[in-house]
Amino acid sequence: MSGQMYLAYDYPMLSIFWSMLVFFLWIMWFVLLFRVVVDVFRDDDLSGWAKAGWLVFVLLLPYLGVFVYLIARGRNMGRREVAQAHAQHEAFEKYVRETARGADRRSSVDELARLSEIRARGDITDEEFRKAKELVLSDSGGAGRPSGAGSSERAGAGAGAAAAGR
Repeated sequence: MSGQMYLAYDYPMLSIFWSMLVFFLWIMWFVLLFRVVVDVFRDDDLSGWAKAGWLVFVLLLPYLGVFVYLIARGRNMGRREVAQAHAQHEAFEKYVRETARGADRRSSVDELARLSEIRARGDITDEEFRKAKELVLSDSGGAGRPSGAGSSERAGAGAGAAAAGR
């Protein structure tokens, strides 16, 4: 063992501080570099050649490229990020609305099963079942209307009127 062995007390506190600072700045540098690269690709105003030029500049001369990019185009980086976040939020809300609306729809199969249960309980007659069935089947092929929309209200109203008339 010819190598010199260092103990924890041989590494002074100021050296620990400077090591942590350098490590933190190194991480921050990569965060800034990645944000610039993402912003280059996010910007729709830049042509493909301009994006390639900025990317080559940022990757070949990273410090100079990033600082020049921040000076030249940094003002709108935040606006582009906010616009993308807003677009993602709108897309998410649209997806949630469409999914929630789809959960309320009943298919013609569900309507027919419901009508069959009502007939089995004796709440409607066979003739009323046949009319409601025709109504459900005619709505399922309707143009521009979601499957089952309106048919459950009419079938339910018919069943309710039949039950009330008994």
